[in-house]
Amino acid sequence: MSRGTLYDKVWERHKVADLPNGQDQLFIGLHLVHEVTSPQAFGMLRERDMAVAFPDRTVATTDHIVPTTSEGRDRPLADERAEEMLTHLEQNTEEAGIRFFGLDDDRQGIAHVVGPELGFVQPGMTVVCGDSHTSTHGAFGAIGMGIGTSQIRDVFATGSISADKKAVRRVEVTGELGDGVGAKDVILHVIRELGVDGGVGHVYEYGGEAIRSLDMEGRLAVCNMSIEGGARAGYINPDETTYEYLKGREFAPEGEEFEERKQYWESIRSDEDAQYDDWVEVDADDLAPQVSWGTNPEQVVGVDEPVPAPDETRDPEAAESAQDHTEVTPGETMEGHEVDVAFLGTCTNGRVADFREAARVLKGREVADDVRALAVPGSGTVKRKLEAEGIDQVFKDAGFQWREAGCSMCLAMNDDALEGDEVCASSSNRNYVGRQGSTEGRTHLMSPAMVAAAAVEGAVTDVREFDVAEEVGEPVDDRGADAEVSE
Repeated sequence: MSRGTLYDKVWERHKVADLPNGQDQLFIGLHLVHEVTSPQAFGMLRERDMAVAFPDRTVATTDHIVPTTSEGRDRPLADERAEEMLTHLEQNTEEAGIRFFGLDDDRQGIAHVVGPELGFVQPGMTVVCGDSHTSTHGAFGAIGMGIGTSQIRDVFATGSISADKKAVRRVEVTGELGDGVGAKDVILHVIRELGVDGGVGHVYEYGGEAIRSLDMEGRLAVCNMSIEGGARAGYINPDETTYEYLKGREFAPEGEEFEERKQYWESIRSDEDAQYDDWVEVDADDLAPQVSWGTNPEQVVGVDEPVPAPDETRDPEAAESAQDHTEVTPGETMEGHEVDVAFLGTCTNGRVADFREAARVLKGREVADDVRALAVPGSGTVKRKLEAEGIDQVFKDAGFQWREAGCSMCLAMNDDALEGDEVCASSSNRNYVGRQGSTEGRTHLMSPAMVAAAAVEGAVTDVREFDVAEEVGEPVDDRGADAEVSE
């Protein structure tokens, strides 16, 4: 078994007891809550006449079901089920004394965007949420895990969960990323190499030159999609990039406390002689922008690379079915494949850096006439900052719809959905049949820059062929729209 890794250290420091069933009881440092998976858990607590044990370690927001148009947010919400879920969350959080970022709070947004940008998530934490993409928070050197409703109940009641410790696989991403290639391309390439089931029974520790070169937004995107590769969690050891990001965040430690915490954060990094259960290298040199051709994130190619024949894949039967659905042709590249919708946002790519990247492509250009384009910031904080920088105007001038924060078309639990057999260029994390609201719809995963390029051309396009703007907007400090201008 692994030894001396960050995962081992964090696990042991949060382990409460050995349970009779062979699992460990694990203390949870931060519990993120949203409107979809929590009502039943609160109900279970009420049935047992129990209170939330650690409300100060619990943070709630509303993200999955909220409308992303201003008029759609008028209460009561038009969707009765969405209104019911939101009302339950408002009542439950007030009763339990839990901090809640609701629609009347300008920091509302996707849990996996709000937690990091406000400084709640810090190195060495255990973080859980009733959402599989809780792996996002591993970007800080935390252990983030998605949990089910019964485990949400357990965290409410005891501040802990029962869990099995996993094996640790080191994913060493070597090489230097070229122009037009970023974090989303890296993680799609990793999943393609290792498979959607490759991480089963493991957590992934990402490292190597390509990973170290990423900013925090990029690291969050990589860890976010660990679950897409089958891993229970994914993390990156904290470093100066991590600490600089955290400084000045609203709920991060300050001054001497920050420096004291930093010493602890350094101590939980994986040892130089750490032992791993497995070690793989993935070469990112000469990596092209990646595009999914099928119906899972493993079915991916470089934009200039031919789509494989089914018998050239891990699962020929699944590949053939996927190609029938997406109407792609083996032997042809994805370049030129027409799209009807361009969607930018989600907990994978809904941060300020993602919109800046796309805006550099869009500046001075317009969305193709037959493309419906949505820009959905991951939080109100992201939205305000982009508006303060003037980046929202780049999207509006190009013909994108500029929306309020939420999960939006990622899973189509509101009005943002594909219609019929529309084809979507999407910065989201999942592309299985029906994910974006239509069982006939087709989703192609790609980076924010590639989404922008597809929106302009009306087809999948190699963003490296675009002359992009060097600067967009007027930069402000990324701690918030009201902060001082950053030089």
